[in-house]
Amino acid sequence: MKRVSSTVPKCLLVLGICSLLVGVSWSADDKEQSDIAKRIDSSGKVLDEIMAVKDKAIPDKVMKNAKCIAVIPSMVKIAVGFGGSHGKGVATCRTENGWSAPAPLTITGGSWGLQLGGQAVDLVMVVTNEQGMEHLLSSKFKLGADASAAAGPVGRDAGADTDIKMRAEVLTYSRTRGLFAGIDLNGAAVTQDKDETHLLYGKFVPFSDILSGKVQAPAVARPFLTAVKRYSEESRESGSTESGGATKTAAK
Repeated sequence: MKRVSSTVPKCLLVLGICSLLVGVSWSADDKEQSDIAKRIDSSGKVLDEIMAVKDKAIPDKVMKNAKCIAVIPSMVKIAVGFGGSHGKGVATCRTENGWSAPAPLTITGGSWGLQLGGQAVDLVMVVTNEQGMEHLLSSKFKLGADASAAAGPVGRDAGADTDIKMRAEVLTYSRTRGLFAGIDLNGAAVTQDKDETHLLYGKFVPFSDILSGKVQAPAVARPFLTAVKRYSEESRESGSTESGGATKTAAK
């Protein structure tokens, strides 16, 4: 009897510890999935806020020709002597059936120079051509080395500046403290976030499969994809109707 009475508490203790560990694991997974959902939602809001002021937004010509769009909300820049940056976001590419499901990505980079303090920056990257799209589909590339990059032009009609910069494979923008402008991100590395991809889709899916439209978008992606579609399609339609003097409402 003594053996039984001494063994039972031990078994209960082991079961209790296992249950606690499983509970902690589930709680961690739920939190990480919630973080991804919030990040995707924030990406859509960032795009909405940036495009709300047309004369200071990404030019229509850039949006209507975009092959892919990536948004990194609250990218962190911290620097004391040596500057560094790291951020997480999502990307989507234009396919024959519309915009693809979002692909989680990370961007990391550094910059030399005397910089003090830290700040959060919303970042937008617009892939302008097939070559840039191929680099993004490869799931890992460096801006300025593998893919040509330039600070993007700003304003509804940026004129000749837009034509020159559109030759770059990737146009980059940043917003901090309410100010929106092109930013030089040469040297920054863009890679697929494999952990968040697994959490978002329940398994690992290659960047190329997600961004080429082979994966169905999860429900949490709707606000982000709606924003991307709204501004890319509005830009296309406004460009095709302005000459006729008519304004056409973009399809939702």
